[in-house]
Amino acid sequence: MGAAPSTPRLGAAGAPPSPGAAEQMFAALVGDKAYPISSEFWKQLLELPLTLQWPRDRVLQACHAFAQNNYQTKHLAKILIHLVWCLQECTSTTSAASVAYRRAINAAYISSIFLKFIIENAKTDNWQELCLDIDKSEKGMEKFPAEITVEYFLMRGVLNYIGSVDVSLESCYLHHELLNLMLVLMSTQLCSGPSPEPKDVHPFIDAAMLQDSSIIVSVVRKLLLNFVTRPKFPQNGSHPVFYDDGRPGVLQRVGSAAANFVLLPYYTFNYLVSSTPEGATSQLADNSLLVLLVMIHFRKCISTNESIPSNSTYMGSDTNDKEAQVFHENPYCKALNNAKDIQYDRADVEGNAQDGPVVRLSFASLFDSLGRCLNDESSVLLLYSLVHGNCDFQEYVLVRTDLDTLLMPILEMLYNASRKTSNQIYMLLIILLILSQDSTFNASVHKLVLPAVPWYHERLMHQTSLGSLMVVILIRTIKYNLSKLRDVYLHTNCLAILANMAPHVHRLSAYASQRLVSLFDMLSRKYAKLAELKNDKSHKVISDQMEADNIADDMSTELHIYTDFLRIVLEIINAILTYALPRNPEVVYAVLHRQEVFEPFKNHPRFNELLENIYTVLDFFNSRMDMQRLDGEWSVDKVLEVINKNCRSWRGEGMKMFTQLRFTYEQESHPEEFFIPYAWRLVLSRGFSFNPGAINLFPVEIHLDDAPSSEQKV
Repeated sequence: MGAAPSTPRLGAAGAPPSPGAAEQMFAALVGDKAYPISSEFWKQLLELPLTLQWPRDRVLQACHAFAQNNYQTKHLAKILIHLVWCLQECTSTTSAASVAYRRAINAAYISSIFLKFIIENAKTDNWQELCLDIDKSEKGMEKFPAEITVEYFLMRGVLNYIGSVDVSLESCYLHHELLNLMLVLMSTQLCSGPSPEPKDVHPFIDAAMLQDSSIIVSVVRKLLLNFVTRPKFPQNGSHPVFYDDGRPGVLQRVGSAAANFVLLPYYTFNYLVSSTPEGATSQLADNSLLVLLVMIHFRKCISTNESIPSNSTYMGSDTNDKEAQVFHENPYCKALNNAKDIQYDRADVEGNAQDGPVVRLSFASLFDSLGRCLNDESSVLLLYSLVHGNCDFQEYVLVRTDLDTLLMPILEMLYNASRKTSNQIYMLLIILLILSQDSTFNASVHKLVLPAVPWYHERLMHQTSLGSLMVVILIRTIKYNLSKLRDVYLHTNCLAILANMAPHVHRLSAYASQRLVSLFDMLSRKYAKLAELKNDKSHKVISDQMEADNIADDMSTELHIYTDFLRIVLEIINAILTYALPRNPEVVYAVLHRQEVFEPFKNHPRFNELLENIYTVLDFFNSRMDMQRLDGEWSVDKVLEVINKNCRSWRGEGMKMFTQLRFTYEQESHPEEFFIPYAWRLVLSRGFSFNPGAINLFPVEIHLDDAPSSEQKV
């Protein structure tokens, strides 16, 4: 390489750098001269207050130059190594405000900018543009472990700091920049296709999966704790990369104007401009959750003939017979699934202590935090991940007596389904489906009485049970889906939850009972209309036989779907009348009041057995009504009085016992094809900007303003 280039001067010792000197330092960083890792240049660069103010074109020029010259200079690898050394120094020093602390923040911030640009504009599948293969014989690399890669060294250092150092008023800024850096490091996933393949390379997240279990457990625990505690930034604090008066410097100022092209997005600066402490508080917690979601849903695909080391905690398999794909086991997902309640560890009580380190935290605090944050879509995905994957947390939720803490936010979001994404609606329904698989849950929701439901506007709801509200909201969701989304999967989930609840229904409200019978009426009218259309088409001559066949097939399929839906609703009503009639006089009243809606299906081969039971109930109560001598007209109260009286004498004679419908949730054979893109959509929705032209993980609309930065005039 020849003589080492001289380090740019910063001026007199102790004096703030002049604008010219700072310009010179950044020019050297992006230039074509390589500075050895042991050079004083790195120390001076990372101690530099970033107070220059460059226009967007200057930053773009700097990023282009850095990416081009990095092939020779290896400056990206060197600044990442210096970041880890600074983090190591931070963990060993007592003063978080030390020079090492400032250098670590600057290193994380500067490397994020150039890393993101290189990732967005990379042309190779194996990320050769990163140039992480540094010469380990270089002076200053003596303490760098010879057997590991730069990316492994980086991830170990960053994750160890996140997991081992508590978030405090002094360390929160560094934690914040490291979480931002983590999102950038893992954003290589955005450039891959929606289905993981063996050829996919993700240098940093792959390296994260190979870390020691102690680091993995500490990171998962700390990210969850950040979500729960929502640590605050100092209200009058000063970020080390900003002016003392809070004005942004070179990279920050440009970040708000050119986030799509170069820098970290707006969220990097939110805590500096937030008008309330609460607005500032959530950013670190939100980013912790996003990092956790991306990490637990990552899947690494390997070929079936690849040898799998038996002693690796990273390795595992999940095979699909059709495509014979094999996936590594994700240790972060495993750590979350094995998390234990710090206040009660059943495994320890039973003498079956977990092998190795385990995530331990307060399930009570986690439960309460989820209840407060479920209006955020990323919190919904975390709740799904916990109730689906962690048996201990699912059991904890099911034994809570205040289920409304979680269910009320879920039901309110379903009530406002028109303002939610389809993915969010799916997640909410799947959570309810998982919980409804437990009979204790189904009984508990009917015992919990709500004084009021302020967000339900169609009618006043006073002293209604949580179970009755669930029935009303689920039926409302079905009706919304019928008119807007027309999604069979969503329909099926709603009906599955209602079917699981049916045998355990207790004192269902009058409104919920009416909604249930009106659901059957609505579906039956849709069914009759489809049957009539199909009959008309079969008699109509269509010139194109292929078109005629296609129309007939489509209508037959839709008719079959509605037949299934109607049968499930009949099964739900039948289960309530068979197993819980004495406890549900309002359901009996609703069936009596609208008994004519069942008449057209009395002889239908798919429904007649179920309708026999419903007509047994109708005959019993109709006969009791006829036996009553009444002065004047029947009123609702008088009818209910007769029903209540005869419910007590009901013995179920003549009722046929059917096997109870019981639905369980199972993930699709390739859940990663849904959850990896979904996690990254959540990241992008929170302000993390990425060149749309580089995204292959899911379809994106590319506008003129979103053209790749390499095509911009600079």
